[in-house]
Amino acid sequence: MSDVRENLTYEQFGAAVRELAQTVADDGYEPDVVLSIARGGVFVAGGLAYALDCKNIHLVNVEFYTGVGTTLDMPVMLAPVPNVIDFSDKKVLITDDVADTGKTLKLVRDFCLDTVAEVRSAVIYEKSHSLVQCEYVWKRTDDWINFPWSVLPPVVRRDGQVLDA
Repeated sequence: MSDVRENLTYEQFGAAVRELAQTVADDGYEPDVVLSIARGGVFVAGGLAYALDCKNIHLVNVEFYTGVGTTLDMPVMLAPVPNVIDFSDKKVLITDDVADTGKTLKLVRDFCLDTVAEVRSAVIYEKSHSLVQCEYVWKRTDDWINFPWSVLPPVVRRDGQVLDA
């Protein structure tokens, strides 16, 4: 992995989500459900859902990254897993912050495919080696991305105690 970093600020993120939403709207796609891949996709989902006036947001927890550039062998959905029947015959927009390997997006897309009317994906960043080519991408890069919500360490209590993970 390169030492080059893409640094996204909260201000840039706000502009990116609006531009991404405009791309979705210009394409004529009107999702019935925004399905967020937690954790990074939560921020994207909230912004897109507001911008696209979609009030039906679901969340799926997926564990894959264990550190910078380190992953489990395969992504795993964590409980509680959404009930796919909730997406029956709906147009679903899957959101995440980045399509890196694409394995997480593929897991969630495959989870939805046989039940939904249509599934598309929207990400802030997509890397060239991603298994999933997202329909909506704000920017393509192969650099590691420093997201504003993940660059600082977890907070500690004022008494110095570390929060339980």
